[in-house]
Amino acid sequence: MESLDEIIDAMIADRVIHRHRRIWLVVIALVVVAALVVLATGGWKERKGRSVPTLTAPATVTAGRYEFDFTTAVILRKPKTDYSDAETRLRVSFKAKNIDSEEHKSQSPDSGLLLFVPGHGADLVDATGITCRGEVTWVLVYGLPPEDCYTEFKVEPDFKADEVEIGVQAESFEATSGVFGANDTKFWQNEAPVAVVRFTPSEKTDGGSK
Repeated sequence: MESLDEIIDAMIADRVIHRHRRIWLVVIALVVVAALVVLATGGWKERKGRSVPTLTAPATVTAGRYEFDFTTAVILRKPKTDYSDAETRLRVSFKAKNIDSEEHKSQSPDSGLLLFVPGHGADLVDATGITCRGEVTWVLVYGLPPEDCYTEFKVEPDFKADEVEIGVQAESFEATSGVFGANDTKFWQNEAPVAVVRFTPSEKTDGGSK
């Protein structure tokens, strides 16, 4: 028959084992979540381990219902004045074409398809919009030639870079499925990374260039 001391020691040991087991379960869960985040972003924050190709501009990327022909990037600087703070924007120029062979539908490209990848583990930067023919919401018509377009990203006023990278996402033409039931109707949805395009940017400051 076990003594009282032996019973108490056994209870303490059991609690220690369960506490350490919970800690390990939490650690494993965090590792799994981190891995899913990396997969969801295509590993864009770091250059190593990317699951999408890295191209050097000029480069053409087929992204779902659009085709982007990337050409140049420029760092636009607006110096501080008596009435406004200094501002810097990164502008990326490209030709955009509607290649929607599924629906043949005219559409304005979503700015969420393009992201600035600062690197060094920094968060991705959303585009402020895609401008074609001077209009942010210009509609690309299926079957027509590509349009000259650009998008911009807000960066720090003192931003400098010999090289910049832009992540490209694409939608898939597929039906909805999930916990709320399935739908056989297909449509463009679920943006996912398809490529990273690398640029050597020029600089321009209030009418001047560098």
